[in-house]
Amino acid sequence: MSEKSRTARRWWVRGRVQGVGYRYFAQRAASELGLAGYVRNLDDGRVEVYAVGAEDRLSELAARLWRGPRWADVRGVDEQEAEPRAYSSFEIEV
Repeated sequence: MSEKSRTARRWWVRGRVQGVGYRYFAQRAASELGLAGYVRNLDDGRVEVYAVGAEDRLSELAARLWRGPRWADVRGVDEQEAEPRAYSSFEIEV
């Protein structure tokens, strides 16, 4: 993928999103969509997701982040454009 066609987004997911498998859900979704980046828990109870890839794939990931895994209760997803950075895969950061 050329640099021009690569874009990046960052999301902050609120609700019951820690301790329910949300990071694993996000990693699986992003990997299925061919995106690179990371997901991590934040100290304030939110989950941060950063992904880089094609615009349509990022939009699909955003839709999946709103759903979350079965036991999650997503109350909000804040999104912002981000600077594309070089990641070779999508990882869970601890």
